[in-house]
Amino acid sequence: MRKQIRLMAGIAFATAAVMTVSGCSDSGSDSSTDTNTLTVYNAQHESLTQEWADAFTAETGIEVELRNGSDTELGNQLVAEGDQSPADVFLTENSPAMTLVENAGLFADVNQDVLDQVPSQYRPSSGAWTGIAARSTVFAYNKDLLPQDQLPKSLLDLQDPAWKDRWAASPSGADFQAIVSALLELKGEDATRQWLAAMKDNVRTYKGNNTVMKAVNAGEIPGGVIYHYYWFGDQAKTGENSNNVALHYFENQDPGAFVSVSGGGVLKSSDNQDAAQQFLKFVTGKSGQEVLQTGTSFEYTVASDVPANPELVPLADLQAPPVDPAKLNSPQVTELMTEAGLL
Repeated sequence: MRKQIRLMAGIAFATAAVMTVSGCSDSGSDSSTDTNTLTVYNAQHESLTQEWADAFTAETGIEVELRNGSDTELGNQLVAEGDQSPADVFLTENSPAMTLVENAGLFADVNQDVLDQVPSQYRPSSGAWTGIAARSTVFAYNKDLLPQDQLPKSLLDLQDPAWKDRWAASPSGADFQAIVSALLELKGEDATRQWLAAMKDNVRTYKGNNTVMKAVNAGEIPGGVIYHYYWFGDQAKTGENSNNVALHYFENQDPGAFVSVSGGGVLKSSDNQDAAQQFLKFVTGKSGQEVLQTGTSFEYTVASDVPANPELVPLADLQAPPVDPAKLNSPQVTELMTEAGLL
């Protein structure tokens, strides 16, 4: 019955997505046929992508229209729209939504001169899309509640009953589901199912990584699994939600050291192929990566030999496990997390 309900909900969502796009195209000119305007389905941070878009327009004269949403929302919408999508480019925060669209056969191959700007570990082996930024998994902990010698040595340690009600996460978010996707790829289905079952018993759930960090900072919970940039972003402001928090990096190629690659791809159905490829080349080029280096997103640079913000732990020091982004499986993760009662 649960699977039937999820299937019906998925059909309803897909229908609504197509109707939404149809409604948008009736309200004015369709930017997908305007060769001087790119339509970008953007699941990255809005402020970051707006910086990229403004700089790209200033350099090329090509306008960029952003349609913002979440990884999951926009990935599913693209699959529903198929070759009728008005999108030229898709940008995400995490890889699984990219593989969802790739597996539906909707991406054009990224031009080789774009791929050449990005090291192989930060893009899928398929070449159907490319990495544009990255973020590291961390265990954020309250310095007054957890001494360093009691920190988990592995993400897998959090399935131990000793961690019951002592760690938090946001399982409904694409960020956390990307981490589970890496766990699935690295350790297999049985180990992932076992870890998720234990997580159901042990974890305290919140909605959003910022909320997890705030709870850790307030002492509601000793620690939580989030991405690194939430802490750095708050520290760069007032620090009011992070001053009691420190970050623990698992390292040692542990699943908890997973580095999630943000993706960018060109839709095969786009009428603006050249401009779309230009946009990806700009984002992964020196100017685009310097937006990451000097901006306020605190995400990692991954291309054109531009170093990351000096405040960050260098990517090379994270000792992340090797994961081909093309193999991260969001539908299977959703199924396993639903089975565990986490979604």
